[in-house]
Amino acid sequence: MAMLWKFMRVAKFSKTALSPKVKVRGIPTHSRYFSSKSVPSDFAANTPCSNTVELLGKAYPQDDYSNVTEKILSKVGKNLHNTKHHPLWLIKEQVKDHFYKQYIGRRGTPLFSVYDGLSPVVTVQQNFDSLLIPQNHASRRKEDNYYLNRDHMLRAHTSAHQWDLIHSGLDAFLAVGDVYRRDTIDNTHYPVFHQMEGVRLFSCHELFSSIKDGEGLQLFEQGHRTAHKQECHTMEAVRLVEFNLKQVLTKLMTHIFGDGLQVRWVDCYFPFTHPSFEMEINFQGEWMEVLGCGVMEQQLVNSAGAQDKIGWAFGLGLERLAMILYDIPDIRLFWSEDERFLKQFIVPHIWQKIEFQPLSRYPPLINDISFWLPSETYSKNDFYDLARTIGGDLIEKVVLVDEFTHPKTKKVSHCYRIIYRHPERTLTKDEVHRIHQAIEESAVRELGVEGRF
Repeated sequence: MAMLWKFMRVAKFSKTALSPKVKVRGIPTHSRYFSSKSVPSDFAANTPCSNTVELLGKAYPQDDYSNVTEKILSKVGKNLHNTKHHPLWLIKEQVKDHFYKQYIGRRGTPLFSVYDGLSPVVTVQQNFDSLLIPQNHASRRKEDNYYLNRDHMLRAHTSAHQWDLIHSGLDAFLAVGDVYRRDTIDNTHYPVFHQMEGVRLFSCHELFSSIKDGEGLQLFEQGHRTAHKQECHTMEAVRLVEFNLKQVLTKLMTHIFGDGLQVRWVDCYFPFTHPSFEMEINFQGEWMEVLGCGVMEQQLVNSAGAQDKIGWAFGLGLERLAMILYDIPDIRLFWSEDERFLKQFIVPHIWQKIEFQPLSRYPPLINDISFWLPSETYSKNDFYDLARTIGGDLIEKVVLVDEFTHPKTKKVSHCYRIIYRHPERTLTKDEVHRIHQAIEESAVRELGVEGRF
């Protein structure tokens, strides 16, 4: 759901190659990282000259908000969650199977419908406005999202489809898809990951029918807003919705990870959802956050045409679940085409227990890069995105190891440590040197930094 922003991120490094569904036609002068000048010829993309991006059969004119890179565009349409026997497909199918069997409608059919083929290209209105996310909210920043232009973007969460699906008349559904976020670089973060959205709406009768003397209870009131409920909800309704939501998700996690699973809930505060929570599970002695959830904002429900209902929503990351369930150490492996990885998930049925066998751990090569920041606005995510664009999945991790302010000039210097390691082969020093040099040159040219190389 919209509150879940802790997401995850591989592809095989080579020259930038777009899928047949993706065609970049030209780069406006203000767009960062697309230009073939950004990297040496060995790493440059071949792009004709124009100012549009063709994606999934549609053309999108670029403007001052356009910041999506070719490497990200090349991931669009891969749909790993729909690739049979892929670990993300297995997790998706397990969740589907649980909901289909656990929640049956009045006619004996599954209560929840599933949508796993929705386009990842959405409007800014779908991704933010429909969810009541304020115009000045930090989650809208270019530094954190991939925009095609001011009006269109690659969805940052599957919550972008909430309003449309509710407006179509659905009361219970799961939406699954790839989502896109500019983020840090390490073994649990990737700019493309996969999320599952769950939504359930209740009428007054559905919510209170099992409650003794529940005939007199109401969903709504003219009250006031607190951290525990919205101004229009009765406390009785909120508590029942909250109880149902936690019960549903606890059953799901127990079904996936086993009866011995320890679950705890952490209260959260979001300006567009009351109340809201994060679920953490105890895995190998460590508490790990696996999803976010909460009572849906009634204004959203009302605007979508379900004024007489109250509901909950959750969002979970498929990579996060798969990494825990199968003990996969590096999120880049989900994009691997190595048979040693993929064949481990070819099993006769989705609930087959899998003991993942790690691939050989190839040695890392480590290089630092230092530079003075430009006087204008600088974002660490700009540098992370540039490094990803050039180094691709050869880069295992980038971490800011030192930040220094000159006592006289007040200029700020950053030093980043880049760890290079291919998940499938050993890298050579010459290969890494060329990539690292390309990152240095592009940082100066594209970000306006002053190198300290």
